[in-house]
Amino acid sequence: MVSDVHGNARDLARAGEGADALICLGDLVLFLDYADHSRGIFPDLFGAENADRIVELRTARRFEEAREFGARLWAGIGTDRATAIEQAVRKQYAEMFAAFPTPTYATYGNVDMPPLWAEYAGPGTTVLDGERVEIGGRVFGFVGGGLRTPMRTPYEISDEEYAAKIEAVGEVDVLCTHIPPEVPELVYDTVARRFERGSRALLDAIRRTRPRYALFGHVHQPLARRMRIGATECVNVGHFAGSGRPWALEW
Repeated sequence: MVSDVHGNARDLARAGEGADALICLGDLVLFLDYADHSRGIFPDLFGAENADRIVELRTARRFEEAREFGARLWAGIGTDRATAIEQAVRKQYAEMFAAFPTPTYATYGNVDMPPLWAEYAGPGTTVLDGERVEIGGRVFGFVGGGLRTPMRTPYEISDEEYAAKIEAVGEVDVLCTHIPPEVPELVYDTVARRFERGSRALLDAIRRTRPRYALFGHVHQPLARRMRIGATECVNVGHFAGSGRPWALEW
């Protein structure tokens, strides 16, 4: 199981070795690597120095200044922003989906572009969002995307829409989401020094339906990587782009 792949196609190609299936919890796209500002769509377009600056502004939570700075950069390249981003994302998706083993079960992250996935997902990759599937005799539920934030990443949805997808999944053995439940220890990023958005609806569903596991990613350096909520083992499966190591679920 992997999450937050962010462009790491090399390790992704080996992630399913020895497993019955690979599960991916989203964020295939690398727009900007906060650990290495020279990697990603943004520095490819604007250079590492400008990437340094926008990371500095975002880390300081000066989001309006970051948006204004970004707007000035985009205005200077002479190319439609949406077109430039889509071309870069398509290139990354071609690599990522080609690296998926068969079978793979995947859902979207908050930086992903869901409308493009159908073009790249081969017959061995099943994409699920607000849906259930049986894997190895256990029922898995998948809910992709993130909740709205000042970062305005591509696949952020309203709390109500997210809650509806959680409700549609219902009772499962393993609940797979991109974002964590809204628990301070699970949503706080110790390196970015901020609380990411977790889901209250997800937390409520865990308490109500008591899945054996709740698995997620999104927070790259969490204060707590795992904890129990009632009968449920909650696990952040890891920042795959940084570690290159999948997390194994064994029964």
